[in-house]
Amino acid sequence: MTAVTQSQFAANLKRYYSFYTGGFVAFVILVGILEQMGVPNKILGYIFLFATIALYAGIGFMSKTADVGEYYVAGRRVPALFNGMATGADWMSAASFIGMAGTLYLTGYDGLAFVLGWTGGYCLVAILLAPYLRKFGQFTIPDFLGARFGGHLPRLIGVIAAITCSFTYVIAQIYGVGIITSRFTGLEFQVGVFVGLAGILVCSFLGGMKAVTWTQVAQYIILIVAYMIPVVWLSVKHTGVPIPQISAYTSALPKITALEKEFNDKASPKGAKEESVRAIFRERAAAADAKLKGLEAGGPAFLAAEKQKLADKVAALKAEAAPDAKAIEAAEKSVKDFPADAAAAKKAWTAEKGVGARAAPVKAHAEAFAVGGKTPEEIEKNRGIAKKNFLALIACLMIGTAALPHILMRYYTTPSVHEARVSVFWGLFFIFLLYFTAPALAILAKYEVYSNLVGSSFSALPAWVSNWSTVDKTLMNIADINKDGIVQLAEIVLGGDLIVLATPEIAGLPYVISGLVAAGGLAAALSTADGLLLTIANAMSHDLYYKMIDPNASTVRRLAVSKGLLLVVALLAAYVTSLKPGDILFLVGAAFSLAASGFFPALVCGVFWKRANYLGAVLGMTLGLGICAYYMYLTYPFFGVNAPKWWDINPISAGTFGIPAGFLGIIIGSLISPAPNKEIQELVDHVRYPNLEGDIDTKGV
Repeated sequence: MTAVTQSQFAANLKRYYSFYTGGFVAFVILVGILEQMGVPNKILGYIFLFATIALYAGIGFMSKTADVGEYYVAGRRVPALFNGMATGADWMSAASFIGMAGTLYLTGYDGLAFVLGWTGGYCLVAILLAPYLRKFGQFTIPDFLGARFGGHLPRLIGVIAAITCSFTYVIAQIYGVGIITSRFTGLEFQVGVFVGLAGILVCSFLGGMKAVTWTQVAQYIILIVAYMIPVVWLSVKHTGVPIPQISAYTSALPKITALEKEFNDKASPKGAKEESVRAIFRERAAAADAKLKGLEAGGPAFLAAEKQKLADKVAALKAEAAPDAKAIEAAEKSVKDFPADAAAAKKAWTAEKGVGARAAPVKAHAEAFAVGGKTPEEIEKNRGIAKKNFLALIACLMIGTAALPHILMRYYTTPSVHEARVSVFWGLFFIFLLYFTAPALAILAKYEVYSNLVGSSFSALPAWVSNWSTVDKTLMNIADINKDGIVQLAEIVLGGDLIVLATPEIAGLPYVISGLVAAGGLAAALSTADGLLLTIANAMSHDLYYKMIDPNASTVRRLAVSKGLLLVVALLAAYVTSLKPGDILFLVGAAFSLAASGFFPALVCGVFWKRANYLGAVLGMTLGLGICAYYMYLTYPFFGVNAPKWWDINPISAGTFGIPAGFLGIIIGSLISPAPNKEIQELVDHVRYPNLEGDIDTKGV
């Protein structure tokens, strides 16, 4: 494609997406008018969700292609600005849109590790990998590994690593889609997951990377508009200033700090009420702990004795002169719900013991590494562990950013190496818009809850509480623990994954804004899920099937295999998501650790160290990925092993052990085996150094 043609193509894109943005704004205004006319909220929710999915499906249908270059790398003609926008959408997944502000809401300062890690990672992408991989050309990251290190085994390990980290990542996206779909359609979460999956497939199934790219540009526009409007609105409501990044810190945060001190002061009226709730949680946790110890010592006999106590209580209540029907009903329910065996009892009582965490004082939002402990020495020890995990998480997220296959693939789609470099800048800019706003949204949402929900009456709870409780009680649950009829902060269970989605309702904004935010969250989840599913399907169809099993396969067969695998992987991911293996942010963080451990050492050494060879790559990727996955298996509660942590590092930062193991493996393996041949060393020179043609790819597709 000539420079003039490429310029005209970029100009046409700007015109098309300008019309699209104007049309989307008009659509939001129209839905707002319908709300004022009395159209039910549920209908408005359906309109938002299905109109946006229909839009993405339309783009996917118009972008359908049977051309291999278009399907895998969008014809290598995506301008830097639009590739940056698509990268932003691909990057700002459900974790960024839904999970990040929620994590900052729950953890305060400590949650900034995600902002710092993910943003800083783009510096590594720009400096270490993006331009070099673009110059290499071809289609996938395993393509580079196979060509750079020679043989099928490095490519196969690359395929396994790509599938492992991408599958973990895509589960988080489908989880976000399930939450949104179930909330705004009334379907159960497990059903909403599969309904939302249809929206994911319509984009990537027909047109591959071409359809995904142009859909992601449209999705970025929706998600950034949806994210900014509620937070600006909240900022004006509470401070009168329409710049949340300023008002949140200068006005709302000091008020939050003052309220936190009041909640923790037992001598104040609010603090005394909070303490009454915490005391109940401490008692429950202590009782559960005593039962667990009794179960361990007495086994089935202890279990039978505990159940008999409950049965005796029912008999005693019925024998009273004036039986209390409600008390009898509650006691009978306790007998009915009593664990059937020792395993069920251990699980139930362990969960009950966990409520002890809700007895802790309110964590200061602005305090760095705020930890608890019984003695000054214990507090200092816990603070050291928090600092260690903060830095470990930043490192894993930064390095994982520079190793995620679905992100690195985006730089194969630009016309030249120069465009790839510029594309990194635009991607970082579009990501910055959301990341700079997420901490402010967390502060403003927290102030809204602290000042309006806490202290309100249980008899007048807002509708959004029951609406979200029906979606998932682990995300939203308020119970009158101390029976005073007033909501205390300790009585509120508010999951981080719904903070952004529920903010418009929490703040009392028009329902059209709730629908807009849901559409934005859906756009974020769909855009990333499209890229991830495409990465998995391409790794299996291109690298495994075409490159290793049937090199003579026709274009039609290759694309048919890719689409078939796309469907199978999507259904499998939806099934795993329905089991709720973890919250969004943990799953995404785990994917980054896996990618960092499996890919980063091999990619960096492959570009910058000529001596890196076949054996080094095999050892490095196997050790890195294997140790990272093994540590997660040992320490992540979902797997039930519950082994002691190594150096107190949380499972989300398992890359702390996988990354060094990967580098060690590639260095040792390369030094104990012969150097790569001359052809591979020339490939490294070609990738590393500029040519006379302005770094424009000469390999083609």
